[in-house]
Amino acid sequence: MAPARRLPLLFRPLLLSKNLLPNPNPNPKPNPSSLLPLLLSSPSPSPPHPPPSPLPLRFSNSRLFSASPSSSSKIVLVGSAEEFDNSLKRVEDEKLPAIFYFTAAWCGPCRFISPVIEKMGGKFPHVTTYKIDIDQEGLGSILNKLKIYSVPTLHFFQNGQKSTEIVGADVQKLEATMENLYK
Repeated sequence: MAPARRLPLLFRPLLLSKNLLPNPNPNPKPNPSSLLPLLLSSPSPSPPHPPPSPLPLRFSNSRLFSASPSSSSKIVLVGSAEEFDNSLKRVEDEKLPAIFYFTAAWCGPCRFISPVIEKMGGKFPHVTTYKIDIDQEGLGSILNKLKIYSVPTLHFFQNGQKSTEIVGADVQKLEATMENLYK
């Protein structure tokens, strides 16, 4: 006969309440852990959904958007390797000031620094920020070629040339770099 399996303590109150295990004590005292399954199984009210944004956002292959109505920054979402190549070629050929911002949806530091990039973009409206999500399909070879190993990574272009790079969410360094390059 196989030895009886011991269940994790977390599941015992649930199984006892469903009469799936013999109750060793027919009149047990209330135990806070026995309330846990009831708390977990009771439906909780869902949070209210936020109202739809009144801001018009354009989404196409290469999308220009602004997260706040008062902001005048230009952020272009780059959705493919071809769009990245075209954007980089345009910046280099036309000698434009630009930032290539490599990010990921799951990246906490990226979410932290994103509003700062938006704010600084408003301060320097002549600088276009190209936002590239590294998890998009087809960008692997470009990321390897550019040696993008961490996010957030920002490449700063001045006069069509890459002038500097920041890896990480260093707000002071970002602000100082933009002040020095784009003032």
